[in-house]
Amino acid sequence: MAGDNREDIGTRQAPACPGGFLHQIRSGDTLYALANRFGTTVDAIRRANPGTDPASLRVGQLLCIPRGAAPGPPPEAACPGGFLYQIRAGDTFYAIARRHGTTVDAIRRANPRVNPASLRVGQLICIPTAPAPGVPSQAACPAGATPYIVRSGDTFYGVARRFRIAVPVLLRANPGVNPNTLQIGQLICIPRRPGR
Repeated sequence: MAGDNREDIGTRQAPACPGGFLHQIRSGDTLYALANRFGTTVDAIRRANPGTDPASLRVGQLLCIPRGAAPGPPPEAACPGGFLYQIRAGDTFYAIARRHGTTVDAIRRANPRVNPASLRVGQLICIPTAPAPGVPSQAACPAGATPYIVRSGDTFYGVARRFRIAVPVLLRANPGVNPNTLQIGQLICIPRRPGR
């Protein structure tokens, strides 16, 4: 009976929700989880539900999910100069950067509110398609050079040694790249060895 009473109270206290839709809180719901599920922000949900304490949401409570927050991906405008990507199990910024030919730093800049240490399956992030400053795109590598994505522990010396080229040759093939600040996921060009 207590559950029925709670639902009745929640229904009677339903917030006004012009242009949005009502969502009934289920076990485990948080404003953050709802914002991600419905393609909106925590701030937008708070503004649509003044007086709601996010720390004490109750099962059965009704919240207004504001206009434009429909299930599914947010509009492409949320990712200018790139495309939206939905997180899959096992994804990391490094793996995503490697898969899409960009850098971890470029993904971080395109997603300033996303914590790379707590990615969730189904979460949408922006993958920039323009190369990061100082980082060549695959098309920017000179003819005969091979694009290489920096991995954990890589140094210019280690990469040069692995590909049997001299460090100065690797430096010349990557103008604008600082060998002392390589980042995981960064794209560099590996020049062709003389005689190949």
